[in-house]
Amino acid sequence: MTLSRRQVLKYGTFATAGATLLGGQSLFPRQAMAATNLTGVTYLPPSYKALTYGSNRFVELLKENGGDILSMDFHDSGQLLKADEQLPALRARSIDFMFHTTSYITRSVPILGITGLPGVIGELYRHPERLAMGSPLMELINEVLGQENLYMLSSGGGVLEPEYIWSTEASPIRSLEEVRGKKIRIVGFEATQALESYDIGATRIPSSETYMALQRGTVDAGVFNISTVIGRSLQEQLKYCYKLPMTAFTVAPFMLRDRWESLSTEEREIMQGAAQWYDDNFIDHCNNDIYPNEYWPQVEAAGVEIIEPSEADLETFNDGAEAVWNHWKEEVGEDVGSRAIALALGEA
Repeated sequence: MTLSRRQVLKYGTFATAGATLLGGQSLFPRQAMAATNLTGVTYLPPSYKALTYGSNRFVELLKENGGDILSMDFHDSGQLLKADEQLPALRARSIDFMFHTTSYITRSVPILGITGLPGVIGELYRHPERLAMGSPLMELINEVLGQENLYMLSSGGGVLEPEYIWSTEASPIRSLEEVRGKKIRIVGFEATQALESYDIGATRIPSSETYMALQRGTVDAGVFNISTVIGRSLQEQLKYCYKLPMTAFTVAPFMLRDRWESLSTEEREIMQGAAQWYDDNFIDHCNNDIYPNEYWPQVEAAGVEIIEPSEADLETFNDGAEAVWNHWKEEVGEDVGSRAIALALGEA
């Protein structure tokens, strides 16, 4: 039987009246409470096999373990929100959680810059445990995020392999000096700062538009993680990979802090279990399985020449990192910034 809106209101009124007459007992059987429903997003498409490996399983675990307590709607590929729309939507409570690359939002959330600081990211890459759930660095990050009512459930267990400089055959970059004057696609603010002294033309282009930008010569090169190269088939337009560790990032699940705290103990336990799996498996699987066994062989098969930086270039680049650190510490506060860098470097 389908009830009209008028009938629903009518029967609802009778039910309320009946409950009053019977000392608070409803005329109708009590219904079980509905499961809490969460809406989540990522702008990443399935072609990013490595980067969506973790988020896909995270969502699967929530569905498998949610039972009648927790349910969700999850939207990938920017179907609901584009990359730059995700954080504003989270803050506006239009969504409940998001997976986001930290490099996209360090200007809005400066503390996340610790995952991309030149001269720091190499240490985090080699020592992923420093960003593990419960680590002092993760606790500090969430302490600062909490001031903006944000909460990072997991870093994924570290940072992804650093982003390097990839260039076209027409505009090769095979040394730090050859960076000068080039038009370079960069998303991370920290990497942009690190290359400012080389008079580059830094351009922030969405990954979905990068293939055409390289093909048309709109940019000469890009600072990419290998997931972006393979996920967007950029190896078809690139000729050189100069493996100078520029910056890095992770893909992390975020919620509003008060939304997280509003969940019941059972709901938080379900999400915490998925986050722990994510922390134990995401970065490890990307860095130690997919990248060396699948992605780098594809790059080499496409004829991309891989160039290791000289010791002189590494030293020159790292010497310039201190200026980037100082600028970042001004944004997050001297004390917080110094503590975060020390924890990332294993000095605290």
